[in-house]
Amino acid sequence: MPIQNSPTPLDLRCYVVTGSGSPEHIVRVAQEAAAGGAGVVQVRSKPITARELLELGEKVATAVALANPDTKTLIDDRLDVAAILMRRGLPVHGIHLGQSDIPVAAARELLGAGAIIGLTTGTADLVHAANEYAEIIDYIGAGPFRPTPTKQSGRPPLGFDGYRELVQISKLPIVAIGDVQPADVFELAATGIAGCAMVRAFMEAEYPRSISESVITQFIAGSQA
Repeated sequence: MPIQNSPTPLDLRCYVVTGSGSPEHIVRVAQEAAAGGAGVVQVRSKPITARELLELGEKVATAVALANPDTKTLIDDRLDVAAILMRRGLPVHGIHLGQSDIPVAAARELLGAGAIIGLTTGTADLVHAANEYAEIIDYIGAGPFRPTPTKQSGRPPLGFDGYRELVQISKLPIVAIGDVQPADVFELAATGIAGCAMVRAFMEAEYPRSISESVITQFIAGSQA
């Protein structure tokens, strides 16, 4: 889906979510993943203060833009942080919101028409609710794919069949998340989703660039299967 203030479309195939670690490690992982072709980097490092997220978001966005100007940097949850960084002219492109965060309509009002806005879902009811805001949201995250130690959603795991069902009812591109591993990408892509989001697969990788390259290759193959 084209973003008004960007010359390139939103590529969700390889979606990186930053995890815990030193700022230096997080920035390095994000930069290398972007260099390998990751389309999105979401800055999330919980627990973290707003001040720390502001500083980390600036560092990650700057490093990502240098590595790959086509990669979009999003801020997790904190609308205030995303707005500040965007208004400072930093290469931050939007926000990913959870179900209990600021409503998506309010986020769009503050960030403007060109910002990318994603929303967490994971059940048919939540996807139907997101469809009501299809003109406001750019994509939805859906999970967990399988139980994950990095984020407890309280929703049952979807598995491959769950994504096939959600794709049929969603008006928006779907990104799978929740302990997704590179080995899952081919079969997940075959369900019709738009992309795969990963945390540990990148944060624990020795060569994040290679992970990005592999994910994109497997996603292309799976979506054509």
